Amino acid sequence: MTRKRSLSEDERVLWRTIARGIIPLRGRRVEREEGEGSSPPAAAVKARPMQPAPITVQSPSIQPSPSLAPIDRRTKQKLARGTTSIDGRIDLHGMTQTQAHAALARFLRLAQARDAKLVLVITGKGGLGGDGRGVLRRQVPLWLEGAEFRSLVIGFDAAGVGHGGEGALYVRVRRGRHPGRA
Repeated sequence: MTRKRSLSEDERVLWRTIARGIIPLRGRRVEREEGEGSSPPAAAVKARPMQPAPITVQSPSIQPSPSLAPIDRRTKQKLARGTTSIDGRIDLHGMTQTQAHAALARFLRLAQARDAKLVLVITGKGGLGGDGRGVLRRQVPLWLEGAEFRSLVIGFDAAGVGHGGEGALYVRVRRGRHPGRA
Protein backbone atom coordinates (compact mmCIF):
# COMPACT_ATOMS: atom_id res chain seq x y z
CA MET A 1 0.00 0.00 0.00
CA THR A 2 1.40 3.42 -0.93
CA ARG A 3 1.10 6.42 1.31
CA LYS A 4 0.11 9.73 -0.20
CA ARG A 5 2.36 12.66 0.50
CA SER A 6 0.60 15.63 2.03
CA LEU A 7 0.91 19.00 0.32
CA SER A 8 2.95 21.78 1.84
CA GLU A 9 1.20 25.07 2.60
CA ASP A 10 2.81 26.69 -0.48
CA GLU A 11 1.55 23.84 -2.67
CA ARG A 12 -1.98 24.16 -1.22
CA VAL A 13 -2.03 27.91 -1.93
CA LEU A 14 -0.80 27.33 -5.47
CA TRP A 15 -3.38 24.60 -6.06
CA ARG A 16 -6.24 26.76 -4.74
CA THR A 17 -5.15 29.64 -6.94
CA ILE A 18 -5.11 27.44 -10.03
CA ALA A 19 -8.30 25.56 -9.17
CA ARG A 20 -10.21 28.80 -8.59
CA GLY A 21 -9.87 29.68 -12.28
CA ILE A 22 -11.14 26.32 -13.54
CA ILE A 23 -14.75 25.90 -14.60
CA PRO A 24 -16.09 22.41 -13.78
CA LEU A 25 -17.71 20.25 -16.45
CA ARG A 26 -21.49 20.41 -16.67
CA GLY A 27 -23.13 18.29 -14.01
CA ARG A 28 -20.01 18.13 -11.82
CA ARG A 29 -19.57 19.77 -8.44
CA VAL A 30 -16.45 21.49 -7.29
CA GLU A 31 -14.85 19.70 -4.35
CA ARG A 32 -13.50 22.13 -1.81
CA GLU A 33 -10.86 21.36 0.78
CA GLU A 34 -11.88 21.72 4.38
CA GLY A 35 -11.34 25.20 5.73
CA GLU A 36 -11.06 26.63 2.22
CA GLY A 37 -12.82 29.92 2.07
CA SER A 38 -13.46 32.21 -0.82
CA SER A 39 -9.90 33.51 -0.73
CA PRO A 40 -6.63 32.32 0.75
CA PRO A 41 -5.14 34.26 3.64
CA ALA A 42 -3.25 37.38 2.60
CA ALA A 43 -0.04 36.12 4.20
CA ALA A 44 -0.14 32.97 2.06
CA VAL A 45 -0.66 34.89 -1.18
CA LYS A 46 2.22 37.28 -0.55
CA ALA A 47 4.88 36.57 -3.14
CA ARG A 48 8.20 35.35 -1.89
CA PRO A 49 11.30 37.03 -3.26
CA MET A 50 12.59 35.17 -6.29
CA GLN A 51 16.00 33.64 -6.08
CA PRO A 52 18.20 33.92 -9.13
CA ALA A 53 18.75 30.74 -11.08
CA PRO A 54 22.19 29.21 -10.67
CA ILE A 55 24.59 30.21 -13.41
CA THR A 56 26.10 27.34 -15.32
CA VAL A 57 29.43 27.84 -16.97
CA GLN A 58 30.24 25.69 -19.96
CA SER A 59 33.77 24.70 -20.64
CA PRO A 60 35.14 26.07 -23.93
CA SER A 61 35.47 22.56 -25.38
CA ILE A 62 31.73 21.82 -25.01
CA GLN A 63 29.66 23.85 -27.44
CA PRO A 64 25.86 23.76 -27.57
CA SER A 65 24.41 21.87 -30.50
CA PRO A 66 23.18 24.18 -33.26
CA SER A 67 19.47 23.89 -33.99
CA LEU A 68 18.16 22.38 -37.20
CA ALA A 69 16.31 24.39 -39.82
CA PRO A 70 13.95 22.91 -42.41
CA ILE A 71 14.78 23.34 -46.06
CA ASP A 72 13.05 26.43 -47.37
CA ARG A 73 10.27 26.26 -49.95
CA ARG A 74 12.25 28.01 -52.69
CA THR A 75 15.12 25.53 -52.44
CA LYS A 76 12.68 22.60 -52.57
CA GLN A 77 11.08 24.10 -55.70
CA LYS A 78 14.47 24.51 -57.38
CA LEU A 79 15.34 20.91 -56.54
CA ALA A 80 12.05 19.66 -57.97
CA ARG A 81 12.59 21.64 -61.19
CA GLY A 82 16.18 20.48 -61.47
CA THR A 83 17.68 23.99 -61.33
CA THR A 84 19.56 23.17 -58.11
CA SER A 85 21.76 20.12 -58.09
CA ILE A 86 22.12 17.47 -55.44
CA ASP A 87 25.76 17.14 -54.41
CA GLY A 88 25.55 13.48 -53.39
CA ARG A 89 23.20 10.64 -52.63
CA ILE A 90 23.18 7.52 -50.50
CA ASP A 91 20.74 4.63 -50.70
CA LEU A 92 20.20 2.84 -47.39
CA HIS A 93 17.84 0.17 -48.80
CA GLY A 94 18.49 -3.32 -47.50
CA MET A 95 20.79 -2.24 -44.66
CA THR A 96 20.31 -3.02 -41.01
CA GLN A 97 19.98 -0.08 -38.62
CA THR A 98 23.59 -0.49 -37.50
CA GLN A 99 24.91 -0.63 -41.07
CA ALA A 100 22.73 2.30 -42.16
CA HIS A 101 23.78 4.46 -39.20
CA ALA A 102 27.48 3.87 -39.87
CA ALA A 103 27.08 4.40 -43.63
CA LEU A 104 25.11 7.63 -43.09
CA ALA A 105 27.72 9.01 -40.68
CA ARG A 106 30.55 8.19 -43.13
CA PHE A 107 28.61 9.66 -46.05
CA LEU A 108 27.80 12.92 -44.26
CA ARG A 109 31.40 13.38 -43.03
CA LEU A 110 32.66 12.83 -46.56
CA ALA A 111 30.03 15.21 -48.00
CA GLN A 112 31.08 17.87 -45.50
CA ALA A 113 34.74 17.39 -46.38
CA ARG A 114 33.85 17.82 -50.09
CA ASP A 115 31.94 21.03 -49.25
CA ALA A 116 28.64 19.54 -50.43
CA LYS A 117 25.67 21.75 -49.69
CA LEU A 118 22.74 19.41 -50.23
CA VAL A 119 22.56 15.61 -50.38
CA LEU A 120 19.81 13.04 -50.85
CA VAL A 121 19.38 10.24 -48.32
CA ILE A 122 17.17 7.43 -49.63
CA THR A 123 15.56 5.41 -46.85
CA GLY A 124 12.79 3.68 -48.80
CA LYS A 125 9.11 3.96 -47.99
CA GLY A 126 8.87 0.72 -46.06
CA GLY A 127 5.82 -1.49 -45.82
CA LEU A 128 2.32 -0.16 -45.32
CA GLY A 129 1.53 -2.64 -42.55
CA GLY A 130 2.86 -2.12 -39.05
CA ASP A 131 5.03 -5.22 -39.30
CA GLY A 132 8.34 -3.52 -38.49
CA ARG A 133 9.27 -2.63 -42.06
CA GLY A 134 10.13 0.95 -42.83
CA VAL A 135 12.37 1.18 -39.80
CA LEU A 136 14.98 3.34 -41.57
CA ARG A 137 12.28 5.72 -42.77
CA ARG A 138 11.40 6.36 -39.11
CA GLN A 139 14.92 6.20 -37.66
CA VAL A 140 16.98 8.34 -40.06
CA PRO A 141 15.17 11.61 -39.17
CA LEU A 142 15.72 10.82 -35.48
CA TRP A 143 19.42 10.22 -36.12
CA LEU A 144 19.73 13.47 -38.07
CA GLU A 145 18.13 15.38 -35.18
CA GLY A 146 20.48 13.77 -32.67
CA ALA A 147 23.64 15.30 -31.23
CA GLU A 148 25.95 13.03 -33.23
CA PHE A 149 24.87 14.52 -36.58
CA ARG A 150 24.37 18.16 -35.49
CA SER A 151 27.90 19.10 -36.51
CA LEU A 152 27.20 17.70 -39.98
CA VAL A 153 23.60 18.71 -40.71
CA ILE A 154 21.96 22.13 -41.00
CA GLY A 155 18.50 20.73 -41.65
CA PHE A 156 16.49 18.19 -43.60
CA ASP A 157 13.10 17.72 -45.16
CA ALA A 158 11.13 15.15 -47.15
CA ALA A 159 12.27 14.89 -50.75
CA GLY A 160 10.13 15.83 -53.73
CA VAL A 161 8.24 13.17 -55.66
CA GLY A 162 10.90 13.09 -58.39
CA HIS A 163 13.59 12.24 -55.84
CA GLY A 164 11.70 9.57 -53.90
CA GLY A 165 9.04 11.51 -52.04
CA GLU A 166 8.41 10.16 -48.55
CA GLY A 167 11.08 7.51 -49.01
CA ALA A 168 13.92 10.04 -49.21
CA LEU A 169 15.20 13.14 -47.46
CA TYR A 170 16.96 16.26 -48.65
CA VAL A 171 19.73 16.98 -46.16
CA ARG A 172 21.54 20.33 -45.98
CA VAL A 173 25.15 19.72 -45.01
CA ARG A 174 26.80 22.05 -42.52
CA ARG A 175 29.93 23.75 -43.75
CA GLY A 176 33.06 22.06 -42.42
CA ARG A 177 35.65 23.70 -40.22
CA HIS A 178 38.73 23.81 -42.42
CA PRO A 179 41.98 25.24 -41.05
CA GLY A 180 42.93 28.51 -42.72
CA ARG A 181 39.38 29.24 -43.90
CA ALA A 182 38.06 32.66 -42.95
